[in-house]
Amino acid sequence: MIKIYHNNRCSKSRCGVELLEKSGKKYEIIKYLENTPDVDELKNIITLLGISPIDLVRKNEAIWKENFKGKELSDEDIIKAMVENPKLIERPIIINGDKAVIGRPTENILEIL
Repeated sequence: MIKIYHNNRCSKSRCGVELLEKSGKKYEIIKYLENTPDVDELKNIITLLGISPIDLVRKNEAIWKENFKGKELSDEDIIKAMVENPKLIERPIIINGDKAVIGRPTENILEIL
């Protein structure tokens, strides 16, 4: 089943859900601000995306700018920061089997449907 890591306050995330709805495929919404992925789950997501942890960080968030920007951080530090501050996780993330994309732009989702 397709999973979407979703934040309803985000317009791109809502567009991702809408696209999945229109696709007719079964999907599960994971409200990651309420059900934050743990370290292992986040590492798996990053692996599926084929990116570095820093590429999943929302660098314009105040939390990032105030607490992490400009610091020398390991991948482990970055992952821990996202687990402790899930607002830092880029959204939406869509996973279909062993494939994943960040739904920005929304058309990226079409690649894995």
